[in-house]
Amino acid sequence: MSKRALGFSSRFTALLRKEVRQLLRDKSNLAVGLLLPLALILLFGYGLSFNVENAPVALVLEDHSVTARDVVAGMEGSNYLEPVWVANMPEAERLLQAGEVDGIVRIPLDFSRRLAAGDARIQLMLNGVDSTSASIIEGYVSGAIGGWAQQQADRSGNKPAAGGSVEVVQRMWFNETGESRWYLVPGLIVLVLTLIGAFLTSLLIAREWERGTLESLFVTPVRPLELVLSKLAPYLVIGAIDLVMCLLASSFLFEVPMRGSLLIIVLASMLYLAVSLLLGLYISGATRNQFQASQMALLTSFMPAMMLSGFVFDLRNVPVVIQVISQLLPATHFMALIKTLFLAGDHFPTIMRSSAVLCLYAVVLTWATTRTLRKTLE
Repeated sequence: MSKRALGFSSRFTALLRKEVRQLLRDKSNLAVGLLLPLALILLFGYGLSFNVENAPVALVLEDHSVTARDVVAGMEGSNYLEPVWVANMPEAERLLQAGEVDGIVRIPLDFSRRLAAGDARIQLMLNGVDSTSASIIEGYVSGAIGGWAQQQADRSGNKPAAGGSVEVVQRMWFNETGESRWYLVPGLIVLVLTLIGAFLTSLLIAREWERGTLESLFVTPVRPLELVLSKLAPYLVIGAIDLVMCLLASSFLFEVPMRGSLLIIVLASMLYLAVSLLLGLYISGATRNQFQASQMALLTSFMPAMMLSGFVFDLRNVPVVIQVISQLLPATHFMALIKTLFLAGDHFPTIMRSSAVLCLYAVVLTWATTRTLRKTLE
């Protein structure tokens, strides 16, 4: 081997050893390189699901005949539908408005008489907030009714008409046109506020730790809470401007209806923005390193908000472990709230529940962030 080759080999080996040692010492890089791919594999393999199973559907049986009960009997044995027997339509509509059921199947009072005449109808109302799930549930209900019609035809020896002898009259609530952007645009507001909240503030305290400017503040009368609030305020203004742009775009560019109170939408969004900012500040104070803080912010805020908050798919269709994890995320509660406010209106039980959870997060994160700014040097 020539001298030049030996020199290259020795230099390359020395540099390689240095880089390997640095990699092994940097736990954050190892976590991103090894644990993140594993988490994504498990999450996409087991956690994400576009299937709809055990969808709760309210059954309103105004015709109490045996024939009417036979029609809906196929739904009770389905693995995809979970019938909820309801006494009347007002109660069923209340459940649909609250999001406790995904649809209503109404068997009208004259069903048996019209069935004998060959023009029976069944009313199906669906929660159109998630238009994809609504279409799937419509297929399940129509399939169950079509199965009953096929059984009746087999018994009588007659060939059923297309779709059976029962017509399903479908109506979509909250998203009459079935537009997917009505479902996606409110969720994009959550992602925008999460990104500009957690990611931008995750660098603030870490930057001052690295530059040493934070240590000089420790000799002043400034208190940790005052420092947190001072760092929070400018980014609340930036977030408010982003929120205004999102609301204007949703109304004028994408024409998404805003059925809830604009004031409540703004207040709830600002509360969630404060939570995101506080999360970023806590990460910044806990890591004290800009690179690690930015990685942690993406891993703990934006990515979970995109995949585990209900932005893409219904969380009721994922494993229980993923459901529990998703309920620990502030984005999950705000996602449900903002979609309800946009498409369903001011449903105050949802508003109060989600707002209370976000307020709790704000208090806990404020306390945790001030703890990272105690006037002690390590």
